[in-house]
Amino acid sequence: MWGAADAGTTAAMVVLLALFFPAVLLGLMLAMERVEAPLRAQAVGERVAEYLDKARPEDVEALVREGAARALDRHWRRSRRRAPRGLATRS
Repeated sequence: MWGAADAGTTAAMVVLLALFFPAVLLGLMLAMERVEAPLRAQAVGERVAEYLDKARPEDVEALVREGAARALDRHWRRSRRRAPRGLATRS
């Protein structure tokens, strides 16, 4: 049923698949990154606005001193400790 020519064709297909699959996967990942980047930027803006609404003076000082990412993480950690379980969730 399977001849020598079929075995050679199968081997060639496996080699091509092994070579092109990582490239296709990388291309899809790069495309997803381009789609997600604006969504992340919008989400960070919303988190900063919420942070500034609820921030205490020392939180604002941390924002200026440490930068937005570290200050937001610190704020969320403190919010989780303060709120009863299940109520402090990040969106």
